[in-house]
Amino acid sequence: MPITSIPSRYGIGSFSKEAYEFIDFLKEAGQTYWQILPLGQTGYGDSPYQSFSTFAGNPYFIDLDFFVKEGYIEESDLERIDWGEDPSRVDYEKIYRNRFLILRKAYENSPYCLNHGEFTEKETQDNQEFEQFIEEQADWLEDYALYSAIKNELQGKGLTEWEENIRLRDPETLEYYRRQLADDIRFYEFQQYFFRKQWFALKKYANRKNIKIIGDIPIYVALDSADTWAHPELFQLDEKGFPTAVAGCPPDGFSATGQLWGNPLYRWDYHKETGYQWWMKRLAACFELYDVVRIDHFRGFDEYFAIPYGDTTAERGCWMPGPGYDFMKAIKKNLGSKPIIAEDLGFLTPTVLKLVKKSGYPGMKVMQFAFDSREEGDYLPHNYPHNCVVYTGTHDNDTIAGWLKNVAKSDLRHAREYLNIHTSKDLYWVMICHTLATVADTAIIPIQDYLGLGSEARINTPSTLGNNWQWRLAPGQVDEVLAKRIRKVTELYGRI
Repeated sequence: MPITSIPSRYGIGSFSKEAYEFIDFLKEAGQTYWQILPLGQTGYGDSPYQSFSTFAGNPYFIDLDFFVKEGYIEESDLERIDWGEDPSRVDYEKIYRNRFLILRKAYENSPYCLNHGEFTEKETQDNQEFEQFIEEQADWLEDYALYSAIKNELQGKGLTEWEENIRLRDPETLEYYRRQLADDIRFYEFQQYFFRKQWFALKKYANRKNIKIIGDIPIYVALDSADTWAHPELFQLDEKGFPTAVAGCPPDGFSATGQLWGNPLYRWDYHKETGYQWWMKRLAACFELYDVVRIDHFRGFDEYFAIPYGDTTAERGCWMPGPGYDFMKAIKKNLGSKPIIAEDLGFLTPTVLKLVKKSGYPGMKVMQFAFDSREEGDYLPHNYPHNCVVYTGTHDNDTIAGWLKNVAKSDLRHAREYLNIHTSKDLYWVMICHTLATVADTAIIPIQDYLGLGSEARINTPSTLGNNWQWRLAPGQVDEVLAKRIRKVTELYGRI
């Protein structure tokens, strides 16, 4: 379940008391993992896979009640804001328009503000911790805060729309903005400080309850991001800073024109020359945030799909060689043996299968795919190895209940025969049981499936824009009764 889906009073899930209550629920339900989506700051389209920075966290997740307790804002400041009418959906436009105003007010009333007057003893100590954070995270924070301040100054324009002198980082222009936007820069540093402070407190609480966090690292960074702007040498860009090709997926049974993601592609030859230094920093940062890391689109390390920049579909793209096992060797050399999940879904060539096997990382199995005639991979449960993570569905799938309503009749018939059931009633629970009964070392069930929710609770529909990443739990929707039911079935299949 994503952080965004946690119930809260302020329109979107956050590191609030409700997040701690959800961890208590997981503990009561006998769970050992909570898998979330990427924590990066989202922009246009609201996708956590298109973040303004691979290192920065999403300010939407900062607990605003904390600032009330600290006296930086008043309860009335929060109550007068329209956070959205539907508690089961995120209204991103309202969140975008209102949350930064509240965060700005909290910043200006805090001792971290650039123009703050005299400090109390506690404020002096707090500020020292803040300055230490800025110094420790300078490697990425300096560029991110400057990028964010400039982007805000330019009314949110994307990187490719910036004037050439700032897009290409002319030193004099950079220095001008550093002076001109010093207070804004500190505001973005303030947001990141509290994001990390609150997230690590929440993660510590989960770990104390013996619950590990499975995080997610997108293989690509966004074109409009601090990473692309600050490190153009890492990407396939021309001398003007524009991509020569972008990422996506070819046409298949799910999409006739393929998927056009639009992310800049890596210059893998350059990364290899540097010992994948940037990637090692990126992964190390992820292992600070999470206990286990799922690497999205693992296939891209074997081959990546390159689409000419400017194309409106993925149809003219072609496969290009990735870094292969050389990249996995770099991880093990620099970071040691780390708990990594390889997202290896979709059409897999023999070389991809070989790479996943050689890496030793568990791949992913999806129960819905076992009964989907469009899916070329073999996902039938009797073929699963021990070294894999099985799901009823992922954030890119419909819920089981939604899938059952929309699946082809022949596929539903196949599912019924395989699962030995004669009615669709409670089929969602039967699929959960079969998922937990597999030999897979780890089984992850989306909370929507445990609740038996339909397509209205789907997180994302790939290749579509709008109505994604919005679903939220309603207050009280997970309760003691559900916790006991989950615990019982988890015990039944020996997963406690």
